[in-house]
Amino acid sequence: MKPGPEFKKNILSRAATPYRELPASVYALFTATVVNGTGIFVFPFLALILTRRFGLSPKETGDILFLTTIAYVPGNLIGGKMTDLFGRKHVMMISQFLSALMFVPCGFLSDPYMIAGFVIASVFFDGITDPARQAMSMDVTRPENRQTAFSLIYMGHNLGFGIGQLIAGFLFAAAPSWLFWGNACAACAALVLVGVFIPETLPSREELELSMLSDSTEKALDGGLFRALLSRPRLLVFSFLITFYGFAYAQHRFALPMQAGELFGDDGARLFGFLMTMNAVLVIILTTPIVALMKRFAPIFNVAVAGLLFAFGFGMLAFARSPWVFFLSTLIWTTGEVLNVTNERVYVSNHTPMSHRGRFNAVLPLVTGLGFSISPPIGGRIADLSGIPSVWIMVSSAAALAALGLFYLGVWERRRHFA
Repeated sequence: MKPGPEFKKNILSRAATPYRELPASVYALFTATVVNGTGIFVFPFLALILTRRFGLSPKETGDILFLTTIAYVPGNLIGGKMTDLFGRKHVMMISQFLSALMFVPCGFLSDPYMIAGFVIASVFFDGITDPARQAMSMDVTRPENRQTAFSLIYMGHNLGFGIGQLIAGFLFAAAPSWLFWGNACAACAALVLVGVFIPETLPSREELELSMLSDSTEKALDGGLFRALLSRPRLLVFSFLITFYGFAYAQHRFALPMQAGELFGDDGARLFGFLMTMNAVLVIILTTPIVALMKRFAPIFNVAVAGLLFAFGFGMLAFARSPWVFFLSTLIWTTGEVLNVTNERVYVSNHTPMSHRGRFNAVLPLVTGLGFSISPPIGGRIADLSGIPSVWIMVSSAAALAALGLFYLGVWERRRHFA
C-alpha cells in the first residue's frame, strides 16, 4: 500500500518543524547565503583554471592557492577588530563589495599571474567580511536554536553551491570569463538582501554589561583578545585539532579535480562539477535527518565522528580508478562534512564571549584554517614526488588522528562536568 497524501504531508511537516520558529533575520541570512552560494564559481575551479586552461604545474598551482589563503589572514584580523568596533553590517557591506569587485578584471585577462593577483586581493577583502558574517549569525541566534539555525544557513549555502557548480562546470569550457563575472554578480545580489532585511546586530553596551552578571559561557568579558582567549583553553585545543580537518578537506578542491583530470581528461572537469553538485545535494538531503539523529550527543563527539568519516571517505580515493569510487567517496566525506559543520560552529559559538565575537571569528579561523592553507602546497609537492594517491593517504591519517584527539577532549569535558 502506497503512502497517502496525508502521510507525505506529515513527513514534510515534521522535517520543516525545527525551522519554523527561527528569527526573521535567520531566514534573511539563509536567502542571502543561497544567492551568494550560487555564484561561488572561482575557488572550486581555480586549480583547474590554472592547470588545464593556463598550463601551470601542480606545484605552481599549489603555491598560488597557498598565497590566496595567506592573503585571508591580514584581512581576517582587520575584519575581526572592525566588526566588534563598528558593527557587523557596515563591515560586511563594504568589504564583500570590494571582494566581488576584484573578480571583474579577471574575466578580461589572459595572464594567469595577474588573475592570481586579483584573486588574492579578493580573498583579502573576503577575510575582512567573514568575521562580520559569522558574528552576525551568532548575534541573531541563541544556544537553544543555534544548531537548527546554523544547519539552515548551511543548507542554504549548499543549495546555492549545488546549482552554481553545475553551471560552473559548463562555463569552464564554454565561457570561462563568466566564472569571474558571475561570482561578482551573485555576491553583490546577496549584499542587497543583507542591506534591506537585516538590521545591525552589534550588542549594545547595556546588553554586554547584563551578560556579565550571568553564568553563561557566552557572557561578555572586559579586556583584550589575548585575555579572552586564555579564558577559553578548551576552545583553543578544539580549534587546534580542527586544523587537521581543514588539512584533509582542502584536498577536495586541489587533489580531487587534478586526479579527475588525470584519470578522465577533459571529462574530469565535468565529473568534478557533478561531484560538487552531488556534495551540495547530499547536504540538503542529509542535514535535517543528521541534525535530528545526532542532536542527542554533545557537539564535540559529533565532530569526532565527522573526522572518522573524512579519514575513510578521502582515504579510499587513494585506490580510485573509476567514477563510482568518486561518487561513493563523496557520499562518505559529505556525511562527515554535515556532522562537522552543524556541530563545530555550535561548539565554538557556545564558548565565545559575546563581547569578542568578531575577534574570535577572526583569530580562531586562522588556527583552524592553517591546515587548509598549507594543504595545497604540501599536496602539490607530494603529488609531484609520488603521485596523488599518496596525498589521500596522508590526509586520511591526519583526519583520523584529529578525531581521536577530539574524542578524548570530549571525554575529559564530560568527566569534569559530572565531577
